[in-house]
Amino acid sequence: MDWINAIVQGILLGGLYALLAAGLSLMFGVMRFINMAHGDFIVIAAYMMLTFVVTWGLHPAIGVVLVVGLLGVAGYLNQRLLLNRVLGKDVLPPVLVTFGMSIIIQNALLEVFSADSQKISTGWLETASVPLGQNLAIGVLPLMMFLAAVAAIGILQFIFYRTAIGRLLRATSDDPEMVPLMGGNNAHIFALATMLASFVVAVAGIFLAMKANFDPSAGPVRLLFGFEAVIIGGMGNIWATLLGGHRAGCRANAGGANRCGLANSGGASGLSGGTDAAAQGAVSSDERLISWTTPLHHCRT
Repeated sequence: MDWINAIVQGILLGGLYALLAAGLSLMFGVMRFINMAHGDFIVIAAYMMLTFVVTWGLHPAIGVVLVVGLLGVAGYLNQRLLLNRVLGKDVLPPVLVTFGMSIIIQNALLEVFSADSQKISTGWLETASVPLGQNLAIGVLPLMMFLAAVAAIGILQFIFYRTAIGRLLRATSDDPEMVPLMGGNNAHIFALATMLASFVVAVAGIFLAMKANFDPSAGPVRLLFGFEAVIIGGMGNIWATLLGGHRAGCRANAGGANRCGLANSGGASGLSGGTDAAAQGAVSSDERLISWTTPLHHCRT
């Protein structure tokens, strides 16, 4: 029963990892762009939720709406006004710019909120659970994170394959030089992709604030967790990112690591020991699930 519980808890933890990684995967899938400040924006969302709910005393539902809305607008403007200027065939300028943004964000948060670790108290949610049998229970908060991850990725899938905006995003991912010739605006489309990713980042930051302690320097660690899930699942592959998050969650759940297929000698938790599995995911990612741009490739052939 212990190993079943370990696997279940690892899968639920993977929901948070999938949320950390989904925005990263989306931006890479559309723009072939790696945002080094991705984890810091997650921390910003956590601090925004802390400010709205704890400092200002707003209702949590209002805080969620404000965080998601404001971060989405900020993501659009950041991409439209700054990041679009450094996008091109060379991948180094965007990496350097977002790395600089990461440093600026961390120092700004340190100046405003100090280096003290913070966490939003969730009251009864911290200990609430759903019993499934003898010695087996599912925490309500981890279950909410898991369902939020599935819902977020499902909504992104619907947008990409069932809406006009999604067709523009996939077309831009497939051939960004052809889209302007067909009347599209790459700068606007890239900004829309970043806005969608920012919505997911906001949700991830809210759950981070509820689940774990965070401080101004917590962003790079969240970025590593996101990279782990993305690489295991496959770069730019959104549903595989969810599966990669579950595998990374199992790996991080030290008690169940050996039973989730990601064990190494010693059974250490966290990112250590996950690099070999990540490498295997990177090699075989094209064989796993359909990527963002598969329908366009099929149309072209």
